Amino acid sequence: MRKLIFLWIALVVVSLQALADDKVSFTASAPDAVAVGDQFRLAYTVTTQKVRDFRAPSIKGFDVLMGPSRSQQSSMQIVNGVSTSTSSITFTYILMATAEGSFTIPGATITADGNQMVSNSVQIKVLPADQAGAASSGEGSSRQQGNTSRASSGTSVSNQDLFILPTISKTNVYEQEAFLLTYKIYTLVDLRGFDNVKLPDFKGFHSQEVELPGDRKWSLEHYKGRNYQTTVYRQFVLFPQQSGNLTIDPARFDASIAKATHVSDPFEAFFNGGSNYIEVKKTLMTPKLTVDVKPLPGDKPADFSGGVGEFSISSSINSTNVKTNDAVTIKLVISGTGNLKLIGDPEVKFPDDFEVYDPKVDNKFRLTSAGLSGSKVIEYLAIPRNAGTFKIPAVKFSYFDIKSRTYKILTTEEYELHVEKGEGNAAQTIANFTNKEDLKVLNEDIRFIKQNDVTLSQKGDFFFDSMLYWLLYLVPGVAFIIFFIVYRKQIAANANVAKMRTKKANKVAVKRMKLAGKLLAENKKDVFYDEVLKALWGYISDKLNIPVSRLSKDNIEEELRKYGVEDALIKEFLAALNDCEFARFAPGDDNQAMDKVYSASLAVISKMENSIKH
Repeated sequence: MRKLIFLWIALVVVSLQALADDKVSFTASAPDAVAVGDQFRLAYTVTTQKVRDFRAPSIKGFDVLMGPSRSQQSSMQIVNGVSTSTSSITFTYILMATAEGSFTIPGATITADGNQMVSNSVQIKVLPADQAGAASSGEGSSRQQGNTSRASSGTSVSNQDLFILPTISKTNVYEQEAFLLTYKIYTLVDLRGFDNVKLPDFKGFHSQEVELPGDRKWSLEHYKGRNYQTTVYRQFVLFPQQSGNLTIDPARFDASIAKATHVSDPFEAFFNGGSNYIEVKKTLMTPKLTVDVKPLPGDKPADFSGGVGEFSISSSINSTNVKTNDAVTIKLVISGTGNLKLIGDPEVKFPDDFEVYDPKVDNKFRLTSAGLSGSKVIEYLAIPRNAGTFKIPAVKFSYFDIKSRTYKILTTEEYELHVEKGEGNAAQTIANFTNKEDLKVLNEDIRFIKQNDVTLSQKGDFFFDSMLYWLLYLVPGVAFIIFFIVYRKQIAANANVAKMRTKKANKVAVKRMKLAGKLLAENKKDVFYDEVLKALWGYISDKLNIPVSRLSKDNIEEELRKYGVEDALIKEFLAALNDCEFARFAPGDDNQAMDKVYSASLAVISKMENSIKH
């Protein structure tokens, strides 16, 4: 049963939606403005093919040149497999304006799908005829149609054919009073666009641009005897920031225009309608504007925050019963129209032992010709740190009222806040102190730093230029000189690399022989003999200052004789080398051979140390 009810409801909703989609409409359309002598269309459209008994109203102030003519339109569209079809019938009249003024054409009647319907009425403003020539046969509401024939002939564009007119909604204002600046295009030519636009910097004003629709609407306007196609190009809301005669500098527009020229070639004239188009460049400069800005009256309230316009204020608090360390939020809402963005934030005076944070501001306004309209929401956050009953005084907000030309003071309500002690409450210090005496201690948790007695020195009794000061300079210098004298010979000796190498030859050899002794105890045969050979060859290399690569058994004998070594000792040294190399590969008792080589090598190095003379 429940499923059937849901199904029935769904069918009803679908049916109602289908009826809404198929709802028949009957509307009338015509241009908003035409000139005397202009012809235009008045059309009545009904969105169904099942019609009868169409009756037009009485049309006064216009001559009916043709109509009604009937035309039918139908279309089909398929989206995501769903097809929709539309059909309509349009009844069209061709009218001509005969008299200047504003006219209203009542709605027509028709029977559509069996129901009698009445269309909307249309209002048409008839402008005076253009003084430069006769009215064109085109429709006046289309952009620039029918006006290009009234423009100056040739390839030039005059200042009467195309110009931009700046207008201001007020010429006498107060400081911060908003007014609207409008740049409006007036054209009799085919304006294609602007290559470059240079607007003034609005010195002395705070400016905000009005966002205009992307699809610019053109309309007919009578100006100084001519009927121009016009549209609003840019709009700005200006807030004067100072008093006096403030100037709005000229703006520059570099325009691009399509200009029709006569074609003499008959074939080209046949295909182009007798005309050809060329691009014409023209620079437009707007006139300078002057605004008389009066200063605000001198009797400003003490809490005046700069508001100019019409405003109201309200306040609210999140709670009047809280615990310590809980947040308290007061919200102020300033509503109205004026310089909302430039108003300073009113002050909310919280008790001294409240921890107060910077306010949060939320702007909810839109730009209008009278200024910013909407509201400015300001939230103030504070945290009570101690229990008790506190009063938050009322907030005063003053502004300059544009209508009455006087200052007005608005007051919010006062709040009494009851704060109970919460859990984990920590003592805090009141933050509005300026000196030591103003500090107030809460719950005895903050104490002054204890200051010990300080021994003061007499004037001029200072470390600089004292005996100790100069001794700290002299003592290191004298110590460096003594160190240099004592160790200069050592420094010179160390500078002689060859001499130092010869002097340390015995020490290096002794270190290697000690390592060989350890290898002997560990019975590492191959490594032992390598280390003994390194000790013997390295010793002679260091002692004679000859690289090992240049030493051989043949030249060692000759080199040792140069240093006064006896032939017997030379033969003993060579025998130690030969024994070491032979015992390394000879079979037999390894320990005995290693002991013999080790002893012989130590002995020959010791004898050689005493024999080589440098």
